[in-house]
Amino acid sequence: MHVTPARARATVISMATIWLALTISVSSASILGCAKKSDAEERVKALEIYGTIPAFSFQTQEAVTFTDENMRGHVTIANFIFTRCPTICPVFTMKMQRIGEDTSAKVHLISFSVDPEYDTPARLLSYSKDYDADPKRWHFLTGDSEAVKEVVEGALKISMERNGEDEHGVPDIVHGSHFVLFDSKGNIRGYYNSDDVQRIDALRADAEALVLLDK
Repeated sequence: MHVTPARARATVISMATIWLALTISVSSASILGCAKKSDAEERVKALEIYGTIPAFSFQTQEAVTFTDENMRGHVTIANFIFTRCPTICPVFTMKMQRIGEDTSAKVHLISFSVDPEYDTPARLLSYSKDYDADPKRWHFLTGDSEAVKEVVEGALKISMERNGEDEHGVPDIVHGSHFVLFDSKGNIRGYYNSDDVQRIDALRADAEALVLLDK
């Protein structure tokens, strides 16, 4: 029996839902860690600066131009997905959805498509609706494939290697599964393994600390 990408994705989403329910919860230590400005200062002080987001101009799921300047003034968490992915991406996107639910609205979210030639704004819009993404806060970005690669691989150091297609035309794209945290100036402040629950808790706490210090 041929398992379509949609069916495979649905199976992965079902498994991911169970995983999330069992393993991801809002860490009380993370919440309390950012309750005071002094605690936030200590968290932020421990964060490195790994670089700065370069200039770019892409399209959101609503076909609106989104540039690096739109990131300025917002603490932002980014991840990397593509809509035809039947395996890691649904789980990765669900984790992003949960992070959005567990952080303040001042933390913005970006999902870069690593299959930008296929992932048009319309396809990203349909995909984003599956995760109840608020387009004012969670931006799914696509654009020229070389420009996307330059940002994702060149600046952010996240792999997005395309290894052909399977017999059903679904591309095999090997890409990074780390979240990337940016401060409100566009500086890269951390990389967080999306398979590590403690790192996800740290990501939430670090993002909230950055937001608190921006006040």
